[in-house]
Amino acid sequence: MPDNQNPIPTDEPTPEEGEPVVPPRDVVDRRAGMDRRTKTSEQAGYVGEDRRTGDRRTGLERRRGAGIRRVEDRRSAEEGEMNAEQFELVMAIETYKKVNKKHFPTWTEVLEVMQQLGYRKVEEREIELPGVPEAPLWKKAA
Repeated sequence: MPDNQNPIPTDEPTPEEGEPVVPPRDVVDRRAGMDRRTKTSEQAGYVGEDRRTGDRRTGLERRRGAGIRRVEDRRSAEEGEMNAEQFELVMAIETYKKVNKKHFPTWTEVLEVMQQLGYRKVEEREIELPGVPEAPLWKKAA
């Protein structure tokens, strides 16, 4: 097929070479207006609480700001070097997946594997989880 022929027939004329392409009038260019993220609550017509201000950190963020360093164990695990505790958990989860023929265990199943490894909640949590009740601490039977 020659280069100048359109494979899909349309009713619109094709622009000649060098002629500017003008979009149809019903196409809206979002870049032309004010960015919604820069509007105030009043300008946007938003009546809820302003969540863009204040510290919203929970301790679970993967992104780090300038000067915030990863814990050595986490950095080494992300780079493929695991300590014994990390390796034990990974291998326990992998074994669970193979034995139960499940590619993606649920979080309940992950907790079950961790409890089978001997993990128990023995301290108060260090992260903030608003609206989530804290599970009771484990007490060893006397």
